[in-house]
Amino acid sequence: MQQKLQGSGIHSQGKAPETLLFRVSPLVRYTLYGLLFVLVFPLPFLMIHLKTTDAFPIAAIGVLVGFMALFGLMSQRVQTDAKGVRVEYAPWVPNFLVKGWNLDWSEVKDIRSRPTGQGGRVHYLVSKDERQAYLLPMRIAGFAQFLRELEAYTGIDTTRVKPLAQPWMYLTLLGCVVLMLLIDLWIVAVAMAN
Repeated sequence: MQQKLQGSGIHSQGKAPETLLFRVSPLVRYTLYGLLFVLVFPLPFLMIHLKTTDAFPIAAIGVLVGFMALFGLMSQRVQTDAKGVRVEYAPWVPNFLVKGWNLDWSEVKDIRSRPTGQGGRVHYLVSKDERQAYLLPMRIAGFAQFLRELEAYTGIDTTRVKPLAQPWMYLTLLGCVVLMLLIDLWIVAVAMAN
């Protein structure tokens, strides 16, 4: 029986797997979770210190919605097999937040790129009728393996496709998150001491 390794793109027996499953990179996922946490962590302490606890229920609902939205976005799963590629999210994620998609390899015509406002590039899989374009999942663990699968099944050259953000960018952001957490702890300590 064949086994899948999530996000690694390597079959446990060294053979090409029939189905590969990729998830959002842990570096991306936990950095973004940490960023949201450090942004909202001091709020209840500051509300108590400033005696504005009457707004606490509204703030709590906002924080809960924010975390649910982020968890939904980070639940992305990309599955490839001999037939095509499928992008899915957790069943509880509403379609208005983010929508999954499914595309057979035989329907892929090309990869098109568009610049982003931050100077990077995003890439889209374009269907043969050119009526649909699907955003390439670029923050998954095993992105290079995903591109190899795409190239093997479609024959499209993927050498120009690069990840939207390099790992060092998320490591830098993670360092900022740790620094912000230290500042948060200091703010909370000062607020509680007064």
